[in-house]
Amino acid sequence: MFDTLQDRLAATFKNLRGKGRLTEADIDAAAREIRVALLEADVNLAVVKDFVAAVKDRARGTELSGALNPGQQVIKIVNDELVTILGGETRLLRFAKRPPTVIMLAGLQGAGKTTLAGKLALWLKSEGHSPLLVAADLQRPNAVNQLQVVGQRAGVQVFAPEPGNGAGDPVAVAKASIGEAERRLFDVVIVDTAGRLGVDADLMQQAADIRDAVSPDEILFVVDAMIGQDAVNTAKAFAEGVGFDGVVLTKLDGDARGGAALSIARVTGSPIMFASNGEQLKDFDVFHPDRMASRILGMGDMLTLIEQAEKTFDAEQSAKAAAKLTGQGGEFGLADFLQQMQMVRKMGPLSKIFGMLPGMGEIKDQINNIDERDVDRIEAIIHSMTPTERDNPKIIDGSRRARIAKGSGVEVSEVNGLVNRFFEARKMMTSMASGKMPGMPGLPGMGGPKKPPAKQQKKKGARGVSGNPAKRNALPARAGDPADAAAAFGAGGLDQAALEKAMADFQLPPELRGRLGK
Repeated sequence: MFDTLQDRLAATFKNLRGKGRLTEADIDAAAREIRVALLEADVNLAVVKDFVAAVKDRARGTELSGALNPGQQVIKIVNDELVTILGGETRLLRFAKRPPTVIMLAGLQGAGKTTLAGKLALWLKSEGHSPLLVAADLQRPNAVNQLQVVGQRAGVQVFAPEPGNGAGDPVAVAKASIGEAERRLFDVVIVDTAGRLGVDADLMQQAADIRDAVSPDEILFVVDAMIGQDAVNTAKAFAEGVGFDGVVLTKLDGDARGGAALSIARVTGSPIMFASNGEQLKDFDVFHPDRMASRILGMGDMLTLIEQAEKTFDAEQSAKAAAKLTGQGGEFGLADFLQQMQMVRKMGPLSKIFGMLPGMGEIKDQINNIDERDVDRIEAIIHSMTPTERDNPKIIDGSRRARIAKGSGVEVSEVNGLVNRFFEARKMMTSMASGKMPGMPGLPGMGGPKKPPAKQQKKKGARGVSGNPAKRNALPARAGDPADAAAAFGAGGLDQAALEKAMADFQLPPELRGRLGK
């Protein structure tokens, strides 16, 4: 959603790199580019003016750090101001001292309130709560049925005493849900209310009546992030007519410019509390202003990535895989690789995961073009192997590869590519896990190249010794031969026994022994 804004800001910061100090002209040029970037992202004009003015004042001030270059200084200022207009600090739900906590959802029709109710219920369930969904939208066709389906997918109970489709009293349903929750020991009640295509008196009156009937602890205004400036106008109308405590942004994964997300908190004075960024019920997160600002500036969102990994990854399985990489629990095989890959996929689409890594904004086109079907093919290839082949891929010869290719519906070349890439990746991961850095010969514990460079292979060593290890080993050993010392430094690191032998056999030249009295 923020691709356009991210690109424009990145270009602005790039122009500041390499400058020794910020001049007045540099500040004005950067402010002008930031203003254009925000306006193109459909940010509210009043918010843009305040934002740019704050950036210019701070850039001209004395707060700039001597440890940062001009580009970094402006990035820090812009980041701080983005966090401010996005709400400042993360706002969490307030729970009632005496259950149930009542949460009322309000917003226009089509904003995604019903689906959002299921997402919020699933999130609350994962946090240890027992939510109850209430079907108080009795106006929209099949709204009650949709909430029941969503509740079933989320694994939560739905209170729906009325069939809807224009029949029933939504205020009475909302009021009755409180007693139902107390009787069945639900600690959170989520009331899904009706919307309209636009703001009107009937909508506001019904929302106000439900509010008065249930006295909600939180009123959340659900807004479609793709409708641009109209989202801000609608939010202002709801704030004046009904009032709300927080905002929930839906469809953040869309291709709109995202101006509503950057405007609504500042214009209404109410914080953004949650964000929905996908079609699945699990695509729902607490909104963190600092993390969103980091994403907009292309600096990634490592904290959210870590939190998702902690929820998804099995700690015991990950520990076993790590032990295998260090050689303490057997050998890391394709079965372990498949297991880890499946856990990564549970975190969401790969493009979303890679997008949270710092610096990925520069290659976002490649990230967006990631084909999930390639991962499906990898899974199919591994599933077509026998358990023995997965544990020991070295036994996969030509006939086995042909069978695996036929079983997974791919070409033999794809099986070859997977197996070869796996061996390369395992070697690299094993080196990293064991603390060894490849490519540094001659240091204890450091792996080096398996064979000398081509130029060295062709040259004869000192005293006419061949650079070829096989030919050199065929020659008779000579006391003090440098080849013996060189043998102490193999591809696997320092060979202590070979080094001691070379040192014991080493003989000084006669003239030098005489001078040293040896």
